[in-house]
Amino acid sequence: MFSLLKKEAIIVSGLLFCFNVFADSDHHGAGMNLSSDGLTPVRADSHAPIGVMGEHMHGKGEWMLSYRYMHMDMEGNRIGTTSVSSDFIATTVANPNPMPATLRVVPTKMTMDMHMVGAMYAPTDWLTLMLMTMHVDKSMDHTTYMGGGATTTVLGTFNTKSSGMGDTKVSGMFRLFNNGRHKIHANAGISLPTGDTDEVDDVLAPTGMTPTLRLPYAMQLGSGTYDLLPGMTYTGTLNNFNWGAQYMGTFRTGDNNGYSFGDKHEITSWFSYQWQPWISTSTRIAYSHEGQIDGSDSLITAPVQTADPDNYGGDIVNLMFGLNLAGQSGRLRGHRLAAEVGIPLHRDLNGPQLETDLIVTAGWQYAF
Repeated sequence: MFSLLKKEAIIVSGLLFCFNVFADSDHHGAGMNLSSDGLTPVRADSHAPIGVMGEHMHGKGEWMLSYRYMHMDMEGNRIGTTSVSSDFIATTVANPNPMPATLRVVPTKMTMDMHMVGAMYAPTDWLTLMLMTMHVDKSMDHTTYMGGGATTTVLGTFNTKSSGMGDTKVSGMFRLFNNGRHKIHANAGISLPTGDTDEVDDVLAPTGMTPTLRLPYAMQLGSGTYDLLPGMTYTGTLNNFNWGAQYMGTFRTGDNNGYSFGDKHEITSWFSYQWQPWISTSTRIAYSHEGQIDGSDSLITAPVQTADPDNYGGDIVNLMFGLNLAGQSGRLRGHRLAAEVGIPLHRDLNGPQLETDLIVTAGWQYAF
């Protein structure tokens, strides 16, 4: 937790340092946007919180490059809405495989770091294209209990890791309505299975052996399937207020090594206030529902909850707080910095599952 707080402090300190830099740009001349008039201030709230993707469109011929860093911290386990101990899982939760009778390996903590690089281009005013690729780092701590019986004798602990390219998303945004104050566009895309699904690592078995096994589904780097990404986005603006809502779906097609992740539905709504053209803050509610894994990989059979396809998916509601900064003139024109921190309000998991406690997203965007 201390290391996580240090990461947050570094992100927040960096953004606070940029406050003066972005504010000073207003003193060197009138704020500018990318239009030819060179006079209109660039609204910091013209983009949604950094954790929302595909929420804005660009004018004809405009490009935008972006980088996002997202950190997720998971610790402790939950079945439904109830937190459960590792001892409870190891002694009472049945192993879907013949031996041992209960789950004798229990995950205790997981961290995931994602580095996302994206590009947007608008060939026309009614269409904006987007490409996003990512690098994923995952780490999971486990406790192994001794033997095949339902005892609480701990044999030891171990950690597994996976790292590499994740899935790639290609999508388009199609403008449906825009009267200046209210905007609506449709999202349509596909996720390409560029992330590996055969990652392996050494584990500590209840027998004391340390075999090298294919890692469970949660530790793989991609879905292994071509996923359809439909959605709809609405945004509104009035004076210094901005708001919006978005639905995004993920629908799996086909399967990978005999399985596919569950379909996912995400609904989010946000409200932001612009204190000055260069700075805005936001509050956001995000709901997601994901189904269980369909099928199974015959090489993922360890006595651990993450190897059971039924222990995936559920309903989650998160509360997010965000910050957006927009450069106004000179070399800062077109550049944005943003950050968002999320905490859980509700978790109803198809468990046992590790529960997400914190999500931190920070990013840079540059339009030209």
